Formats: sequence, structure tokens, C-alpha cells
Amino acid sequence: MSDDGDRQVDYAAVTTRQQATWATGDYSAIGTRIVIMSERLVDNADLRSGDRVLDVACGSGNAALAAARAGCRPIGLDYVPSLLERARARAELEGLPVELVEGDAQSLPFEDGEFDAVLSVVGVMFAPDQGACASELLRVTKPGGKIALASWTPEGFIGQMFRVIGSHVPPPPGVRPPLEWGSEPRLDELFGSGAGEIRHERRVHNFRAPTRQAFVDEMRDFYGPMSRAFEALGDGGGALEADLLELLAGLDRRQEEDAMSVPGAYLETVITRA
Repeated sequence: MSDDGDRQVDYAAVTTRQQATWATGDYSAIGTRIVIMSERLVDNADLRSGDRVLDVACGSGNAALAAARAGCRPIGLDYVPSLLERARARAELEGLPVELVEGDAQSLPFEDGEFDAVLSVVGVMFAPDQGACASELLRVTKPGGKIALASWTPEGFIGQMFRVIGSHVPPPPGVRPPLEWGSEPRLDELFGSGAGEIRHERRVHNFRAPTRQAFVDEMRDFYGPMSRAFEALGDGGGALEADLLELLAGLDRRQEEDAMSVPGAYLETVITRA
């Protein structure tokens, strides 16, 4: 069910635009930076060997592969075919049993209560209809099962980065900010009615690069939302680049010329289905 209240949002149109955005660049190159977040989430969710697990908005498969390493039976779902191909290649290379399915987090192609656990690592948070996503995650999780999420926080580095991007290229009107998934009250609101227990823990992932400029260049080349923003701005992209470099300069904990390290706060949430 949508939770957009009185706002009239064409979620299908927004989803189509977002799908094209995430197909831009190569998110798998960025996903390699945050593999550890999926490993932590699977461990902290205390999944059992043999569990049937769904990784929603799986990208190139980080959480699905982590679940497979834990002895689970995972399915990864995403709406970008090229990312599913990357996930498939990784699973084959590691000899891990991961099934991959093309689909939308807002309308999951699975039966009620089909999974022992449902995961999403900075994935489902970007789908436009938050209420529909939460309902779908709850629907496909069996009673007593787990929903485990890792979501960037509004006040952390990625939240600030998206605010910088949004100051140059405004987001779609009427759509709730994806960074709300990194807010404990918002997740309690989205999942509380279907949860027996919700456990939150704040964590940090450090983004490292040889220089701040190298980090911005990599994000512009490979991270869909950043690539699309620079593409939309054309010759005006220099102002966005300058603002991003200023943000990084203020957050870089090393303050060295040849080694950037910027902490990215995220919220890890484990929900036990009622």
C-alpha cells in the first residue's frame, strides 16, 4: 500500500526513470566498496544454514552472496538486468548457489511467507513507494522470520552527498526522500504494525580513495545517480563537482593529500516478523 497521503505521484513513471538511472555507469564497481556491510548484516541477523533468503534490490549480489556463504538458499532480485548478470558471474566464480530474478521491490513476484529472511543493503531504500516496499517485505517474510536492512542515514556522508546533488538537480516532486530509511522513527512507522521486534544499530563504513578528486571521478563514472546528475548539468557540472569536493574536505578524517577516508554512517535494522 502506498503511503503518499494526499500527494499524487506517478510511481510507475518515477520507477522507470530510476531504473534507467541505476543502469547508468556500473554500480557493481561501487558495490565492491561496501561488501563488508552485507557480511556484517547477514552475521548480525543470525541467519540459519538452510534458510530461504531474499536479497531485494540486490545490485551485483553482495547480500545474496553473503547469505550463500552462510549456508543459506538465497534469491537475489533487481530491476537492472546488467547488475543481475554481474551477480551471476560472481556466484559462478565463487561456486555459490544463488538464484537471480528480475523484478521490482514494490511488487515482489513471490508468495506470502515464502522466505525465512529478507535482506536489503542500501537497495530497497531507493524505491519510490516506501509504503509498498515495506508491505511487500513483510508479506513475503514468514511469521517469526527476519527482515534485515542496511540504510544510509540522512545526516551521514551519503545523506549529505544526496542533498548536495539535489541542490543542483532536484529530485522528483512528491516522492519521499530515500534517506528516510536511515531514520529509526520512519522504519518503526513503516514496519511497526507487522513486527514483533525491531532492533536498530548505528554503524559506519569508511570510504577510502587516493584523493578526494579520485573519489568524485569514480562516482561520476560508475554511480548512476551521480552520473545522471552530471549528465543533466552538462557544462554546469563544475559547480556540483566543487560542492562535492568541499563536502569531502569537511568530512575527510585523514586530511592528507594522498589518502582520503570519509566515514559513511548507516543504520542497520533487524525486524522480526510478527
